[in-house]
Amino acid sequence: MKNQLMPNERLLNPEDISLPPGYKIEVFAEGLTTPINATFTDAGELFVADSGITDGNGKVWKLGEGGWILVADGFNPPLTGITEHQGNIYVAHRRYVTMILPDGTKRDIIEGLPSNGDHHNNRVVFGPDGKMYFGQGTATNSGVVGKDNDWVKEHPFFHDYAGGDVPLVGKNFTTSSFLADGNKKSVITGAYSPFDVPSTKGEVVKGIKRASGSILRANADGSELELVAWGLRNPFRLRFDAHHRLFAANHGMDERGSRPIANSPDEFHSIQPGMWYGFPDYTGGLPVTMSSFKPENKPQPEFLLVNHPMQPSRPVTTFAPHSAIMGFSFNLNPDFGPLHNAFIAEFGANDPITTGGKLTPYVGHRISWIDMTTGQVNLFAINKTGMPASLTGGGGFERPIDVIFCPKGDMYIVDFGVFSGSSAVPGTGVIWKVAKS
Repeated sequence: MKNQLMPNERLLNPEDISLPPGYKIEVFAEGLTTPINATFTDAGELFVADSGITDGNGKVWKLGEGGWILVADGFNPPLTGITEHQGNIYVAHRRYVTMILPDGTKRDIIEGLPSNGDHHNNRVVFGPDGKMYFGQGTATNSGVVGKDNDWVKEHPFFHDYAGGDVPLVGKNFTTSSFLADGNKKSVITGAYSPFDVPSTKGEVVKGIKRASGSILRANADGSELELVAWGLRNPFRLRFDAHHRLFAANHGMDERGSRPIANSPDEFHSIQPGMWYGFPDYTGGLPVTMSSFKPENKPQPEFLLVNHPMQPSRPVTTFAPHSAIMGFSFNLNPDFGPLHNAFIAEFGANDPITTGGKLTPYVGHRISWIDMTTGQVNLFAINKTGMPASLTGGGGFERPIDVIFCPKGDMYIVDFGVFSGSSAVPGTGVIWKVAKS
């Protein structure tokens, strides 16, 4: 069955997608606008979230017998995820976690999160302790506010916040000023500082609970918010496995801004309380001072912190730089495939903005699976061309952003849709269904 929310002109052809033998794929829903996440409730109902980036209005939809029903809207874009828990729908959107009650009432239960920068607070999940967990992204690419951060004009005092007390090297970065003050041709900015505020050697940045690049936890009503771990750049999606272990899909650093980092991989982490995972001085468990992370024709990255909180642990596995790993789920259906392995969506690069001007068409735009015993990443579903459909005129994947399983065990892939330049095209989002043939 195809469920259509609104008309679209996107070509769709499941035959353009390559799968392992024994699987089939079909279009389940089309015509969606920037679907960023889908979830099945305990009652088996399907909910889908529209990020809201095309019209400034995040929305939550439910699939009914006659089609899509608007459950709630008015959420700050980007709406990054929805989760059902004990009959309530939890919505993560910029700076807030909001609960939708069964009668449709909206209640903000967490607010004031540090999400005015590049990355935001992400989808809520619930742990075996009954608490909610979510990732909070960083304000910047690699710890320094610069000209690549267009939010500075609206939030000139915003910056990254550490999760523990850390002394700074005092490394500063000079950039041309782009603010309204015409008296300054250039400014000097330090780590964990607002734009145009330098740091000094030995200066200690005080850690806070609502840290950038962190995993946070709270009670189901939003009370008793606490810091679980930090040192992650953008832990976009979290999920607990069948053994109650928490995992995160974390985005690597880009080749942009005042402190560009080359070849920074995306990371799939096991999250342990009290851990620091390396941001802004490590990537993939390795120091950014290694020559492999030096951008072409740009300086070798240096440490920003004098002393690191600890030696960061290595990820469970890594993905190619700019893969943009997103939503993932663990397979619990032995008839579908290997049990307990993670199937993960790879959104694909935002090149050339994030890649130092280079194009990376063969990165992402696919579904992979992670062997959780070895950490090996395996290909599961990809366009036969290896590239997004819009580049080849095909009808397959564009921007996979989430993978979920329905109660019967079939896989559903959320495809965010087509971009025209840097803007998402309304009505081009798709949900694909994968089952055993």
